[in-house]
Amino acid sequence: MLLGTVDHLTAQIQELDRPIACTLEEIATPHDGPGAEPCAGGVSARALAEKLDAVPGIVPATAQVILAEIGADMSRFPTPEHLVSWAKLCPRTIQSGAKNTAGPAGQGNPWLKGALGEAANAAARTDTFPGARYRRIVKRRGHAKALVAVSRSILVIVWHLINEPDASYQELGSDWHQRHLNPARKTRDLVRQLQALGHQVTLEPTAA
Repeated sequence: MLLGTVDHLTAQIQELDRPIACTLEEIATPHDGPGAEPCAGGVSARALAEKLDAVPGIVPATAQVILAEIGADMSRFPTPEHLVSWAKLCPRTIQSGAKNTAGPAGQGNPWLKGALGEAANAAARTDTFPGARYRRIVKRRGHAKALVAVSRSILVIVWHLINEPDASYQELGSDWHQRHLNPARKTRDLVRQLQALGHQVTLEPTAA
């Protein structure tokens, strides 16, 4: 009986996959033009979905949702920041008199934010750059804000992959932050931590 239910649900999923695939083919990129072949100098929406699938956390279904919600024409979003702002993944600044405080991100597109949230949740469990970003932020900002930050990073990557036909996802590695650490900034942060604990810090250069 259970196997029959599984077969029935699988058949329904396959039936739904067909119109989704057809709709993807109808999405034209500015490099294609309506009805253009993928090899005519552009990138088909199906190829874009495959490109997005390479990003940690994104699976084919997630890529389809993202393309369905933002389209394949990034001319509407001149920069990644425009897309992130449209998706309401930027923290809002709340001003009261002379005081400015950071507020939560807006509602945005619920389907896009849901897909990006799932992708961020999956990426957080990987040994990749997005996963490392989540682990760095969650220590000081909490789970929810860390997921929003990773969602924002994933959307920026998506913008570049869609906007640049020849671009492909390049994994930076989970140790990217350690390899690109700014020694002066790290020193300044450590000195401030020690001073906050009541210590007087004197820096002396290391002997050559």
